[in-house]
Amino acid sequence: MSTGTLLAIIIAIVVVLALAAVAVSLMRRRRHLRDRFGPEYERTVEESDGRRTAERELREREKRHDALDIKPLPPVSRDRYTREWSSVQEEFVDRPQDAVHDADRLVTSLMHDRGYPTEGFDQQMKDLSVEHGRTLEHYRAAHEVESLSDRSRATTEQLRGAMVHYRALFDELLTDGGRAQPSRS
Repeated sequence: MSTGTLLAIIIAIVVVLALAAVAVSLMRRRRHLRDRFGPEYERTVEESDGRRTAERELREREKRHDALDIKPLPPVSRDRYTREWSSVQEEFVDRPQDAVHDADRLVTSLMHDRGYPTEGFDQQMKDLSVEHGRTLEHYRAAHEVESLSDRSRATTEQLRGAMVHYRALFDELLTDGGRAQPSRS
């Protein structure tokens, strides 16, 4: 076998190995994003110009999120929020529309106290998607009903559903994404 042929075979093998390494790296990155963002991954892909654009957007969300100072709540704050949520739920019986607005404000306040910026719903969604991607549909649905109730167009059943949706995100934020904080007795 001539040196030229051997060199061509070696170059071909190196190219194939390099392509395989790139493919494996891309698959790992995609799997990481799917695992981290849950259903939000597919939603972002559907809403963007393509998978690469969506994945770039999700990586940018991760970078922004990593720069935030997200922190668990101290037990005293968790207890206060739990009491406030109970009050909001009790309010629903007599004033469902007000209760939904108060639930929205309480969730926003909880987000803020945890360290999430609260400068607008779209940005809130992006920031929450990094660690709470599986709960975002609840927040979207609740926010939609809350917007309807601003115009007095939400039914009592829709308002009840909004409370259930707000509760899902509230519970996740309160317990640090399902990782319950140790409580001091």
